[in-house]
Amino acid sequence: MVSYCPRGGRIELGDVTPHNIKQLKRLNQVVFPVSYNDKFYKDVLEAGELAKLAFYNDIVVGAVCCRVDVTEKTRKLYIMTLGCLAPYRRLGIGNKMLEHVFKICDKDGNIDSIFLHVQVNNDQAIDFYKRFSFEIKETKEHYYKRIEPADAYVLEKTLKKEASDKENDPAAANEVTESSEGAQTEEGAGGIDTGATRGNGASQ
Repeated sequence: MVSYCPRGGRIELGDVTPHNIKQLKRLNQVVFPVSYNDKFYKDVLEAGELAKLAFYNDIVVGAVCCRVDVTEKTRKLYIMTLGCLAPYRRLGIGNKMLEHVFKICDKDGNIDSIFLHVQVNNDQAIDFYKRFSFEIKETKEHYYKRIEPADAYVLEKTLKKEASDKENDPAAANEVTESSEGAQTEEGAGGIDTGATRGNGASQ
């Protein structure tokens, strides 16, 4: 699906393929303070809808890569990376990538929450996610290696509780929808460095 920003530019998401994986690597090197190993990119190639490149007028300017973490009691979608090149921020590209994540969860129907890690001094990213009802759940001390500050916040958006609230209170459902639409139009952090988790291919 194609979107248009206020400047008239065309925004769309595309698949990550063996033909453009090098563009994703270069993008990550520029946007994020951590590096990713070959296994990360191999997994991304097999991620399907969980990994997308963001194009602005046919130029790769951003990307989002996710995975689903499953335990005995929960299924959570983890945003490994979501980022956009600095010159293309504040154009709605971050919104479009996050909206794609929400659509994945809606289609799955069995995702309990969405979570990610953000460096504690990344106020732009924190404010962006809070506009979409993410909350700071905890602080991971010494989470990152070789970058400062080393601490990270865990931001999480609960999904199943929201669905239950909407079913029980139609008025609340309308209010949530309006709030979400407002957040999308006020997006101001289209490029986000969300950091990475240990074990997902990041060298921190």
